[in-house]
Amino acid sequence: MSSVVALVGNPRGGSRTHLAAVAAAEALGRRIGHDAPPEVVDLSAIGPHLFTPTPSPTVEVALELAAGARVLVVASPTYKATYTGLLKAFLDRLPGGALTGTAALPLMVMGSPRHALAVELHLRPLLIELGASVPTPGLALLEAEIPGLDRILADWADRVAPQVTAAVRQPHPRDLV
Repeated sequence: MSSVVALVGNPRGGSRTHLAAVAAAEALGRRIGHDAPPEVVDLSAIGPHLFTPTPSPTVEVALELAAGARVLVVASPTYKATYTGLLKAFLDRLPGGALTGTAALPLMVMGSPRHALAVELHLRPLLIELGASVPTPGLALLEAEIPGLDRILADWADRVAPQVTAAVRQPHPRDLV
């Protein structure tokens, strides 16, 4: 099975968003037959390099990982009812169509259920604009649900694995070269 990558758009290292993204990528990876640990692109570690005027090898490697993933879990905390500017700045570095052949799964961590639609109204369209297939509804996690994350993600992974498996059966553009 192809690569699974967790893209973490939280500007703080060691965040609940990081925990949720990696756990989601692991749970889903197991369900679709990808036993290797997921690759992780943690934007808190490379954030300052996104805004430098000179190219950064660290950013380029992260962009290649994201664009080359077959399954990309894209996670952000909810800031002002949407995803973080850091995540947007990173994704803006990808050319149009860069996620063609990638099954993307949007995930947002939020303090209030009032923001639950942000994952569908804001993050999903961005991923589709970049060419990703978004075969399942996004996952909106409340911060209060983090203690029960294993159970929540097990149920989620069981529910979305068939659609993700079908999406990754399509040849990836990099495999056709």
